Amino acid sequence: MSTDDTLDEAVEVLQQLGLKEYEAKCFVGLSRLSTGTAKQLSEITDVPRTRVYDAIRVLEAQGLVEIQHSSPQQFRAVPLAEATETLWDQYEARVERLEAALEDAEELDPEEENLIQEVWSLSGTDAIANRSNTLIRDAAEEVVLVIGDDSLLTDELIESLNGLDERVELLVGVVTEELEGRIHDAVPRATTFLSGLDWLRTAGDVDDDLAIGRLLLVDRSAILVSTLVPDTHEEQAIFGGGFRNGLIVIARRLLSQGLISKRDPQMD
Repeated sequence: MSTDDTLDEAVEVLQQLGLKEYEAKCFVGLSRLSTGTAKQLSEITDVPRTRVYDAIRVLEAQGLVEIQHSSPQQFRAVPLAEATETLWDQYEARVERLEAALEDAEELDPEEENLIQEVWSLSGTDAIANRSNTLIRDAAEEVVLVIGDDSLLTDELIESLNGLDERVELLVGVVTEELEGRIHDAVPRATTFLSGLDWLRTAGDVDDDLAIGRLLLVDRSAILVSTLVPDTHEEQAIFGGGFRNGLIVIARRLLSQGLISKRDPQMD
């Protein structure tokens, strides 16, 4: 990636974090200088000189830039570590405000007590991992998880599994002995097993561009299944809830293939 591309990316990310274009360009420009004047900043950022002063005032108010009141005025960016921490705090505060606002918003169609059977789709490893961790953390009876790819055993997943109440049965299946050993060390309370589902390793003749990523069954009422593109690790998933019927019984028996019955406290 060229220097110009790197700078453009930095400006784009700063805009995504809430800065306007000129503010982002001025901050990126100052990050390349020990100190700079409005004229110097305008020359290296293509921001009109009169607009540089407006952008600097905003950046100073956000704690990202310092001003020396000399003639001409000198500007400098705060150290990178301080700037990233400040931006992180601001971003986190915005997310918390968003969460609070949405939680306080009145529901237009309150959820009925009797859930209907439903299936939804979800894309992106981060989003799917977050949904998986939420389902796991909300478990009250049982979690059955089969991991089809080593990369999906993340620190966040381990934390969610270890955080389960002791009363929740935890069964974790894998497709390799190496991964089983990692899970045994990371999540000692889990009952681990080598899955008998050979198609977890590869999609076979059906579609060589896909492989099973994760299969998750929680409290025999919610299920999530994801696929991975081997080369890019792009992940897509479907998940559903409100079942508690024959589909879940079949899914659980498929998920736990390879698990010794006497080790499964809830084997049907």
